Amino acid sequence: MKTGTLAALLLIGTAFAAPASAQDAGGDKVVQRIVYGSDACEPSTNPNEIVVCMRMDEQERYRIPEKLRSDPNSIANTSWTERVRSMETVGNFGTDSCSPVGAGGFTGCSQQLGLAARLEKKTSEEVVAGRLIEEERQRRLSNIDADAAAVEAREDEIAAELDSRKAEREAAAAAMRAQADGLEPERKPEPETPSPE
Repeated sequence: MKTGTLAALLLIGTAFAAPASAQDAGGDKVVQRIVYGSDACEPSTNPNEIVVCMRMDEQERYRIPEKLRSDPNSIANTSWTERVRSMETVGNFGTDSCSPVGAGGFTGCSQQLGLAARLEKKTSEEVVAGRLIEEERQRRLSNIDADAAAVEAREDEIAAELDSRKAEREAAAAAMRAQADGLEPERKPEPETPSPE
């Protein structure tokens, strides 16, 4: 292999290992990182940032990314499901077949491309990363109710304490006014207790 080609492949490989960032629908910044072996996935220091780490084997650290190592169209890289599916189309020709044989054989190609794109999208890395992002968002949202309840309880405690202090100040001010006027402070009549018979 030529050194120029090898250098280009290594440069592409390092581009795949760099962290990627995006912004999701919730407004949080999403940072994707690849960690190798037992490396720690360092959490974000920013509360509006979600870090998603994809762990790979230690042996993959300095290798060319798997997507670039071999021909994805080779038989060795094709699953048995795909091999059987290709056998289903033997003898399939005519309208909606996307084949050069028969009248209307050209039709159906866009449908096949759409099906292939949907299948690829279901199994892509972005779907896995999206699932991890959603799990992290749900974990954060599950804490919001408990945190809000704690803040609300503390606010109620503070409000009750302020009310009791205000009542004490008003009572002290009334006592001081009464003393300044030379009068005794008004006493509230004590409730009568019923006598036992």
